[in-house]
Amino acid sequence: MAGFVVWLTGLSGAGKSTIASRLSEQLAARGRVPELLDGDEVRTHLSKGLGFSKEDRDTNIRRIGYVARLLARNDAAVITAAISPYRDVRDEVRGQTPGFVEVYVRCSLDELVRRDVKGLYRKALAGELPNFTGVSDPYEPPLQPEVVVDSELETVEESVEKILEALVRLRHIAGPAPESVPEGEELERAIAEAARLPRLEIGSREHSDLYLLASGGLAPLDGFMGEADYEAVVADGRLAAGAPFTIPVTLRVDDAATLADRLALYRKGRPVGVIDVQSTFLTRPEVEAEAVYGTSSDDHPGVSLLRSLPRRALAGSAIALEAPSSGFPANDLSPRRVRRIAAERGWRTMVGFQTRNPVHRAHEYLQKVALELVDGLLLHPLVGETKSDDTPAAVRMACYEALLAGYYPPDRVLLATNPAWMRYAGPKEAVFHAILRRNYGCTHFIVGRDHAGVGKFYDTYAAHRIFDRYRPGELGIEILRFENSFYCRTCGGMASTRTCPHPSEQHASLSGTRVRELLAEGAPLPAEFTRPEVADVLRQPLVKA
Repeated sequence: MAGFVVWLTGLSGAGKSTIASRLSEQLAARGRVPELLDGDEVRTHLSKGLGFSKEDRDTNIRRIGYVARLLARNDAAVITAAISPYRDVRDEVRGQTPGFVEVYVRCSLDELVRRDVKGLYRKALAGELPNFTGVSDPYEPPLQPEVVVDSELETVEESVEKILEALVRLRHIAGPAPESVPEGEELERAIAEAARLPRLEIGSREHSDLYLLASGGLAPLDGFMGEADYEAVVADGRLAAGAPFTIPVTLRVDDAATLADRLALYRKGRPVGVIDVQSTFLTRPEVEAEAVYGTSSDDHPGVSLLRSLPRRALAGSAIALEAPSSGFPANDLSPRRVRRIAAERGWRTMVGFQTRNPVHRAHEYLQKVALELVDGLLLHPLVGETKSDDTPAAVRMACYEALLAGYYPPDRVLLATNPAWMRYAGPKEAVFHAILRRNYGCTHFIVGRDHAGVGKFYDTYAAHRIFDRYRPGELGIEILRFENSFYCRTCGGMASTRTCPHPSEQHASLSGTRVRELLAEGAPLPAEFTRPEVADVLRQPLVKA
């Protein structure tokens, strides 16, 4: 894609550098290698020796603009963070720079004074600092910037999201368009159109993928993969443009399926989406199995499923007309809705937790350790299709509700469903889950010793090691790698191999098989393993049976 320049302007202390740094991470996660030109660094190197007269300030901005323009000509995504106080020179740079996106970082003087730990604003207001922008020297706000963010009223994440949405709208980066999940009258029109289109029936897994693609949950991917992305993901664990992405997301159809340029996607007789078909191609199941699952054994559920699917795949952008239902509508929150709730609660950081199993004390321990580091916790249990012997999603959700009712601060936890289906791809799925949680607004993600594993197919902690393949900030989310945790009878509490010196004989832990045996026998689950309220929920399905 062609280069562009995001030009952040605003008073000193408004938050330009912080926003620029976070935006840089997000662009990197979307496969665009960003170049960041920070005003203070430019002053130290490119503009060393310049003063703060209007002439010198203009020279500084022209130099930044010149370098940014050269980088953008070579398809770079450039971010500049400089006060650039004068409107005329900013407009001059705009006129010379294709792909110029002006972002006004607004903040009141009172708030800037409050933030100013060095006391520069107070000195300027007292007349002790000449030529101080916004006090003793003018700042001319943009008249028609592409984006206005208010760092006094918005979190950094909210401001960055505004900028990213503008970059998508201006076609500088790929991403989910707002109309990918239509609402109101637009939804009614889309459903009416779907009734007139050729139909393609899809299953629950494809419906889950469709919704996550359309809602931005799998950004930067915004449609079912084409051949170039498919081959790149299988070969390198990245999209063709370079963004990390470890699992193919494809719409596979048999050769007899009705094909057209535009198809209505139906699930159990209801229209759930529309796809604009851009191409078809043949997948390579055997190569994909080894690359994604690390095995070709049919004993692996992901490999077995892969071999049962048609080889032909449709590629194209899609819209979702209906979200998959978990049976918990209050918790079926879109990525955008989760981000907004987090922002409304004032969470600047949020950690995501993935599970397909009933919650137990080890989970609780990991979550609460993480809550000591961040503002909020997104409990995000997977409710898409899982193996037949996994605990049903409804039971798992009920366990979480029982736990949250008595053991967590309600203002610091958000329970939302994750509509994805389980691949059991171990390390590759750990990265996939991290990317998904980043798109839901998480700044951190918990990864345990056997994330998304099944059977003996993955080495212990392989899901930790895979993240070493990525540069700092490349995924746009920080990974919290936790050791195996347990209740230690000698310590008298929860611990892990990093904190407990006692032998394994003192560690209370139960396998999933033993838990099912105890439940079947009607025997109580040890308090060291799970809370009694959770144990009560787990027993209920067996009583009903």
